[in-house]
Amino acid sequence: MKTVLITGANGQLGNSIRLLSGKHPRFNFLFTDVDQLDICDKEAVRSYVQNNAIDYIVNCAAYTAVDKAEDNIELCTRINRDAVRYLGEAAGIDGARIIHVSTDYVFDGTNYCPYVETDTTCPVSIYGKTKLEGEKALLEACPDAVIIRTAWLYSEFGSNFVKTVLRLSENPNELRFIFDQVGTPTYAGDLAAAILQIIEQGEDGAYHPGIYHFSDEGVCSWYDFTVKIVQLAGRSNKVVPIETKDYPTRASRPHYSVLNKSKIKKTYGLIIPHWEESLQVCLKQLLPL
Repeated sequence: MKTVLITGANGQLGNSIRLLSGKHPRFNFLFTDVDQLDICDKEAVRSYVQNNAIDYIVNCAAYTAVDKAEDNIELCTRINRDAVRYLGEAAGIDGARIIHVSTDYVFDGTNYCPYVETDTTCPVSIYGKTKLEGEKALLEACPDAVIIRTAWLYSEFGSNFVKTVLRLSENPNELRFIFDQVGTPTYAGDLAAAILQIIEQGEDGAYHPGIYHFSDEGVCSWYDFTVKIVQLAGRSNKVVPIETKDYPTRASRPHYSVLNKSKIKKTYGLIIPHWEESLQVCLKQLLPL
């Protein structure tokens, strides 16, 4: 039985993988967070991978507080770049395969059509810069890594946009959300399923290293996303569109971050649901009947 190490297991994606892991009985999953394995400790990473005979590493750990990252550059860099390098080095030494999750924030958001994997990266925030540095560090340490860039992640777990809107809409107040930032919501359960399918196919001899893009299908703004959440939740709040300039934040964000998923769909045969369909699945878990 092959052993799969999941780092950042208490986050949205890690918990989503945990939820689906029972459907993959030919793998032994080790779910770790900082209490079990500090991935910023190079020697600890090396020892853990070697002592547990790890075959696959799925790195779900990241510093994702985009605005706080602007003032916590050192910590953000340690988690998003240095720790990723340590995982890649350990994988390379012990012959493990590594799947690392990155972000749409490696782009500046000035495109007008969905980003492909070969488009020029140009992050506009510390978070985006450190995530891009992590990609490069990983590929230097372990060239046969799989890197999956995703966007607008939400789930039943942790803190996320969907939960924020549900909380705000409990009162019948007006909601104001940005309409000039466009992307695609991604249900963590869908990304988790895709990662597990890649691992399964890897065991069947169809492992293809490289950078890939993954989000759910479709396109919307944060305003559109909010309208749909409110509608599906049966709430009556009025949702008002505002511009980015009306809601200043510490970090800059891409105005357009739609990802082209053709490569991952073709390479791994993935069927990806539309974001509205997956949002309904998530809300059924979050809302009382």
